[in-house]
Amino acid sequence: MFRAKNIITAQELVASFLDARLSASEEKIFGDFLEDLAIFVAQKTLNAKKSTGSGIDFEYRKGDKIVVVSVKSGLNWGNSSQWKALENNFKKAQKVLMQSSHVNNVQCVLGVSYGKARTTLKRGIILQICGQNFWYMISGSDSFYKDIVRPLGHKAKELNESFNEKKAQLVNKLTKEFLEDFCTNDGKILWEKVVKYNSENITKEDRHNL
Repeated sequence: MFRAKNIITAQELVASFLDARLSASEEKIFGDFLEDLAIFVAQKTLNAKKSTGSGIDFEYRKGDKIVVVSVKSGLNWGNSSQWKALENNFKKAQKVLMQSSHVNNVQCVLGVSYGKARTTLKRGIILQICGQNFWYMISGSDSFYKDIVRPLGHKAKELNESFNEKKAQLVNKLTKEFLEDFCTNDGKILWEKVVKYNSENITKEDRHNL
């Protein structure tokens, strides 16, 4: 893909590699942060506790009902197999909790940290609650979904300069190594060597079996 984009300098190519890697990592890190934040808020406001059920993040009592919650960062979090696994996890949690004489109902909630989708019943038992509705459910505040943005912005500003400096140093370091390993003496990128490094894996056994 980078070859098709006609990237011709080592520094541009290395920076593109790094940006692609960081983008995927940042999305996961931010998603994990939102999930951890939701658990923390629920513990403080609802006296929620860590669930013993697999795949369930926390649970709390609401009257004679137990609410079990699995938290995801966004709506497009899983494929059909992952949805099936989540459904099975909820069913197992329901079965265990309903054995208690003090529990008359177990509500299964998929809490989604951001998104505007309306609250919907999924797979017959999973109440999917998104965005503002989800944060209201666990905090009791209409504005909490906006309130959490302010401290994030202040912290990001503090860290941004340091991050950019370290990123520039890493680009310079990796560019030097790339020039040594994947470029000719006059600076031309050896694309075949790059592809070979990235994808070469065939063995004699593979040639025989494939």
